[in-house]
Amino acid sequence: MAVKTINTELLQKMFLAGAANLEAKKEFINELNVFPVPDGDTGTNMTLTILSAAKEVKALENPDMVAIAKAISSGSLRGARGNSGVILSQLLRGFTKEIREHKEIDTITLAKACERATATAYKAVMKPKEGTILTVAKGASQKAAELAETTEDLDTFISEVINYAQEVLEKTPEMLPVLKEAGVVDSGGQGLLEVMRGAYDAFQGKEIDYSAIEASAGTKMVKPSEQAETEIKFGYCTEFIIMLEKEFTAKDETEFKAYLESIGDSIVCVADDDIVKIHVHTNDPGLAIQKALTYGQLSRMKIDNMREEHQERLIKDAEKLAAQQAEAKKAESRKEVGFIAVSIGEGMNEIFRELGADYIIEGGQTMNPSTEDMLNAIDQVNAEHIFILPNNKNIILAANQAQTLTEDKDIIVVPSKTVPQGITAIINYMPDADAQTNLEAMIEGIGNVKTGQVTYAVRDTHIDDKEIHEGDIMGIGDSGILAVGQSVEETTKEMLAQLVDEDTELISLYYGQDVQEESAENFAQEIEDLYPDVDVDVHSGGQPIYYYVLSVE
Repeated sequence: MAVKTINTELLQKMFLAGAANLEAKKEFINELNVFPVPDGDTGTNMTLTILSAAKEVKALENPDMVAIAKAISSGSLRGARGNSGVILSQLLRGFTKEIREHKEIDTITLAKACERATATAYKAVMKPKEGTILTVAKGASQKAAELAETTEDLDTFISEVINYAQEVLEKTPEMLPVLKEAGVVDSGGQGLLEVMRGAYDAFQGKEIDYSAIEASAGTKMVKPSEQAETEIKFGYCTEFIIMLEKEFTAKDETEFKAYLESIGDSIVCVADDDIVKIHVHTNDPGLAIQKALTYGQLSRMKIDNMREEHQERLIKDAEKLAAQQAEAKKAESRKEVGFIAVSIGEGMNEIFRELGADYIIEGGQTMNPSTEDMLNAIDQVNAEHIFILPNNKNIILAANQAQTLTEDKDIIVVPSKTVPQGITAIINYMPDADAQTNLEAMIEGIGNVKTGQVTYAVRDTHIDDKEIHEGDIMGIGDSGILAVGQSVEETTKEMLAQLVDEDTELISLYYGQDVQEESAENFAQEIEDLYPDVDVDVHSGGQPIYYYVLSVE
């Protein structure tokens, strides 16, 4: 008998199975990465992104469609890492915006959700490239739209969509020459396909290993039994969801929070598209409910009497501490401009600090920071305008996503793709100029920097017309691999020969944690001898993976 609808229970299982399958296949997906460098690859980034959402989804008990959609969307958006992870989060965001309107999902709804997912992801990428995860998503949505007109059988529908997505994936090397040269399909597209396959396994009732997904505590509301030694000022823990019937503007949110604060404490007011989640401790739940009804209908209402099981002592201490913290935060004046930099070693970190960075996010190439990491950093920097220096092309989208999720501060993402570009950008900052003028100056400065990075190959491949074997030393420039050899120093010199020209004035050499200071100093002298008209600076970068990171200006 044909299955024609997917209910919330099955959808929850399918999403978790998709995440579990992606986690199981992440190393296989990493192996498809075009550049054979030992970094945080596509499989890792996509897996960490979807697991962030999966932990929230797994923690739900008897959820409705809105709750599942919310958990998938918010979890993946905040957990997004790397370009592939951000694109996956946008696909999931678009998908959930469609399904949240339905109690069950049929082929027509599924097709619309796929279409909306694709449109959302394409919109999020500044310059979409075909031959990527976007192409596979688009192919799947087009096939879904076609099938929705001819079948109500979800088994047939999902199976044929996956088969067509596989066909599109196999064509990606014909769309991107770099994939064809390396002899691989697009890794992001493969990751998306693994999510779909895992979800289909759950749909068919196959046994799934969910051990990779641990239920997340998340932002847990404190229940009365967990506050056994607390005095309660406001006696009723009140929670509900407003199903909006009209626009809930930023002004509405501010006014509603202020009203809740006038009748209670422990306020949570989170708006997301068509719903608003409310939590408040108050002595009169009816007042909160009456106010909420002016915005729409209420759902999932829950009221607990917190006075029944509590003592008085700790709440006084907690309130005193909270008041002190609030006063301290209030007294701390917000400065005009702040800087957040992503960095990859203690030496690099110290350079950014000396140049004025307020907050360092460690990770960079070896572990791309998530959107959540960016948001946490933004929260720590008390400034009106905050410049973010991603310093890696695979982190810029996550920074952009954090920018869109921040409302109370002006976030400016500087498109720095390497650490040397980030250093040049912050050096070009002009305290007396406005944010836009500074952004333009930083981008102009970045344009004058050529970057080189020296590391080792983790697998055999063929790319940029070069035959590369595991263990080879590679010199990687801004646009690809410039040199391959057996010696770190000789490969670096070969790369430099392609970066230095008659206009070069400065070479900055940052040595990594696997290079001794004396060796770096001696090597810098060799470079000075090769280019006597160019200044050569040498610094301890302390970065892992990369023997040398250098800039040519």
